[in-house]
Amino acid sequence: VSVGSGIDEAFKSLGADQLISGGQTMNPSIDTIAQAIKKANARNVFVLPNNSNIIMAAQQAAELSKCNVVVIPTKTIVQGITALMSFGLDSDVASNNAAMEKAITTVMSGSVTYAVRDTSFEGKTIAVNDIIGLVDGKIRTVGKDVASTTEELVDLMLDEHGTDAVVTLYFGADVPEEEAAKLASNLDEADFIVQQGDQPLYYYYVSVE
Repeated sequence: VSVGSGIDEAFKSLGADQLISGGQTMNPSIDTIAQAIKKANARNVFVLPNNSNIIMAAQQAAELSKCNVVVIPTKTIVQGITALMSFGLDSDVASNNAAMEKAITTVMSGSVTYAVRDTSFEGKTIAVNDIIGLVDGKIRTVGKDVASTTEELVDLMLDEHGTDAVVTLYFGADVPEEEAAKLASNLDEADFIVQQGDQPLYYYYVSVE
């Protein structure tokens, strides 16, 4: 399950055969996933839901399919990319399953978006349209500015992971590439990769591994 032309291209370049459009506000149906499994036209099909809300639908689609389907429980786009990077064409199903499930435990998934309603976070008031940074789906940083909130989020992730890391910034549809590159240059304590994601709603997806 993918979202955004840049993310689509990342999955294709890593060998994905079928892409399903999805995202926070557009979860694919069981039938849509089942049809994609069928179109893959393979004896063994790995499904990457890339969203915690889609895992159950993927598992139900797998039960409806006539081929052998393995659902890797990826909860984020970042986990999906990391899982696919560990897939080996010459490896058997069990080995790939183990490798992909292990891979998703080694990556931290961050994202930067905006608040859609008033709420609170560890005693802080969050207003509609405030910028929020999340790690594995939990709000960790709050601000008024995309760049500074993202920098704070990346710093926090590196503190928890360790600075001996590779950070990939997937910039969204509303972020100019120059802005993403400038952000990466301000954060020089780790190796950075800046890549177009073109995802809606999220200014950045952040991978730290």
